[in-house]
Amino acid sequence: MRTSKEEWIELLLNNKDEFLAKKAEEKDGLDLSETEFPAGCLCDIDLSDIDFSGANFTESSIVNVNFSNCDFTSADFSRCKIEECDFSNCILNGTNFSYASLNFCNFNEADMAGCVLNEAELTDSDFATSENLSACRFDEGTIWPDTEKLPEDFDSTYNYDLSSLQDDEESGSSGDFEY
Repeated sequence: MRTSKEEWIELLLNNKDEFLAKKAEEKDGLDLSETEFPAGCLCDIDLSDIDFSGANFTESSIVNVNFSNCDFTSADFSRCKIEECDFSNCILNGTNFSYASLNFCNFNEADMAGCVLNEAELTDSDFATSENLSACRFDEGTIWPDTEKLPEDFDSTYNYDLSSLQDDEESGSSGDFEY
C-alpha cells in the first residue's frame, strides 16, 4: 500500500524513526512536492534527497535538519526561523526565504537562481560555493554574512532586479524631431 503525502507529513511530525525507516525503503526517492507543513518545529532529522518542490514551510522553526540534495523549486520558507541546516547541493530556484532568519546554514553547491531573499537575515550562513547567487532577488533589508562566506564575484550591495528598472528620462528632448 502506497503512503500518501499527508501520511508522510504526519509521520515526519509525529514519528521520526518510522518516517526514516519508510524513507529508506523508497526506491524512487520521496516526493513531498506541493505539501503543506504546519507552522511548528521541525528539528534534528535527515531529510536529504527529497523532492520538496512547491512545498510550504511558512512560519516554521527548522533546526538542525539535513536537506542536502533536495529540490526546493518554488518552495516557501517565508518568515521561517532556520538554524544549523544543510542545504548543500539543493535546487533553490524560485524558493522564497523572504523575512526568514537563516543562521549557521550551509548552502555550498546550492543553485540559488531565482531565490528570493528579501528582508532575510543570513548571518553566519555559508554561501561561498553556492551557484547563481547573483541571480537571486534581495533588497536593502537583506542581511548578508561576512564576505568570506559569499562567492568571490558576488556583490551584496546590488539590490535591484528587472522589476525595478525604469525608463531613462529623455534629457532635453521635447519629442520633436529635427530634420
